[in-house]
Amino acid sequence: MKMNAIVLAGGIPQPGDRLYLYSNGGSKALIDVAGKPMVQCVINALDESKFVDQIIVIGLSQKTGLTCSKPIHYISNQGRMLANIVAGSEKSLELRPNNDYLLVCSADIPALRGEMVDWLVKTAMQTEDDLYYGVCPKEVMEARYPASKRTYTKLKDMELCGADINITRISIIKQHMQTWEALIGNRKSPMRQAAIIGFDTLFQLATRQFTLESLVKRASQRIGIKGRAIVWEKAEACMDVDKPHQLELLREDLARQIRSEKAKARAKKK
Repeated sequence: MKMNAIVLAGGIPQPGDRLYLYSNGGSKALIDVAGKPMVQCVINALDESKFVDQIIVIGLSQKTGLTCSKPIHYISNQGRMLANIVAGSEKSLELRPNNDYLLVCSADIPALRGEMVDWLVKTAMQTEDDLYYGVCPKEVMEARYPASKRTYTKLKDMELCGADINITRISIIKQHMQTWEALIGNRKSPMRQAAIIGFDTLFQLATRQFTLESLVKRASQRIGIKGRAIVWEKAEACMDVDKPHQLELLREDLARQIRSEKAKARAKKK
């Protein structure tokens, strides 16, 4: 099943943000990672995916010189993340009127690969839910990136962090706008998100009474959607760049991968 993808690339670090020195006042998505803008790494992964049709980049323009073999479209930053998602979904419907689902991807996960995008689509499309939200267990993240220093949500059955590429049914995006706005605005604080869903939910999350399945069920009921958690077995889709040490970690990791690939290519030629 093919679907369009939107890439959220509108963030600009401000003075005081620890990534400001790396962006030089420009877009976070254009910060260099292993010789290319990190958003280009994300577009390369979407380009490699056999399930992605067209790509919509929000917050950048054609002048950035991004390359892609698939059709790529640009929308200016709408000022808020939810407004960007709405604008991207409207553009997607314009391009594919009969498409039910949309990939929503952050521009700051440069370790993403095409096969990972394919795995997500194939795994999600086994059911017909409204929202597929990816999570990464702590042990998976720590095994791949032991120095990542991610913040984890503690549940009864696991500790986890969120993925930065998810799938949504387009028709639900404009529903429950106030709730979406509040949840997105507090996306870095699971406790605040839980309070938005309900104080009983906050209490149960704080006291680790929820399993992942029961938390998804509660949130889905409160919002009025059918949600499903996608548990990642690879950490790359959940390793975003929020802090300088995470940027340096990914720079080093991706540079090492490039050196390894070049060495293998040279060995084949001999």
